Amino acid sequence: MQSVAVGWQVYEITRRPLDLGLVGLAQFLPGILLFLVSGHAADRFDRRDLMVCSYGGFAVCSSLLLAATLFAGHSVAPIYAVLVLVGAARSFNGTASRALLPQLVPPELFPSAVAWNASTFQTANILGPAVGGVAYAVFHGPSAVYVIAITTAVAALIAILRVKVKRKARPREPTSLASVLAGFRYIGKQKVVLGSISLDLFAVLLGGAVALLPVYAREILRTGPWGLGVLRSAPAVGATAMAVLLAHRPIRGRAGTTMLLCVAAFGAFTIIFGLSHNLWLSLFALFMVGAVDMVSVVIRGTLVQTATPDEMRGRVNAVDMIFIGASNELGQFESGVTAAWFGTVPAVILGGIGTLVVTGLWAWAFPELRRADYPTSAPE
Repeated sequence: MQSVAVGWQVYEITRRPLDLGLVGLAQFLPGILLFLVSGHAADRFDRRDLMVCSYGGFAVCSSLLLAATLFAGHSVAPIYAVLVLVGAARSFNGTASRALLPQLVPPELFPSAVAWNASTFQTANILGPAVGGVAYAVFHGPSAVYVIAITTAVAALIAILRVKVKRKARPREPTSLASVLAGFRYIGKQKVVLGSISLDLFAVLLGGAVALLPVYAREILRTGPWGLGVLRSAPAVGATAMAVLLAHRPIRGRAGTTMLLCVAAFGAFTIIFGLSHNLWLSLFALFMVGAVDMVSVVIRGTLVQTATPDEMRGRVNAVDMIFIGASNELGQFESGVTAAWFGTVPAVILGGIGTLVVTGLWAWAFPELRRADYPTSAPE
């Protein structure tokens, strides 16, 4: 909800696609600065407690966005400042929540748990943008959306307090530069993990069109905030459908090849969306973008989690989250810049072509990834 409100509010104030890219950059930079700290914290402190603090931070940030809307008028500077705080809270929440998941389910159920976890997350991504767009239109501004976001953040805080964690003693390494950088060293040695997360980084970095959806909704498809909400929800609908399918029918063989094919499909459907001037075709393309991307998300998530010892999961997931953040938030910035240079439609089409090129290069450079099989258990 909040992402739709912020995007529409910023574009309504400035009417510059570049400013939509800055929305992503403001949230990405804190992750770059804090990922080593957040990863080390997730391995050193109670992960559930870190999530409690993060959800409290999200509630505070939504309150600040509401205050900026009510009292800062048509200035976007306060919005960017709050988004930096959102990025900081997300950095700690992302590493802690991903590292916590293996403590909640037995190893033999973990691959399906990754898919179910992704499906519930994507369900929120479906409902959030749709409700956010409708609320923005009905209440003629973002204030109501931020009030709802505050409420849901508090509800999430209460929910995580009720989670019972199977705690395991983790060795307490002395804090040093070597221990903080352990995640990098581990990923560098695991070529399948390195190939899968770097493929996602560059493919989504180039092929992400989400940042430019306000431009498509207003100027190309000629819809209002409700249309933006529906467009933002379409990839999540596709992702959720695919996640549920993968939860019931996990990939057992040729996981790497399947991921490469789906990343290529991600680029192809991005090109279709970029060329479309029809709302229904655009929705279909975005639906398929979300569906094929979910295959990569589930395979990559299971590879990373099942191959990593519990005492290192925070640091390894911190590095993985940087790849994800770069592909999403930094990808939004890249989309805004290329749209400012070449125009909105050419920027999206070129991004999709870039994704296809990256897929071909990674299939050649990482033969281990082509041969990778889907893991079925997690380490004790």
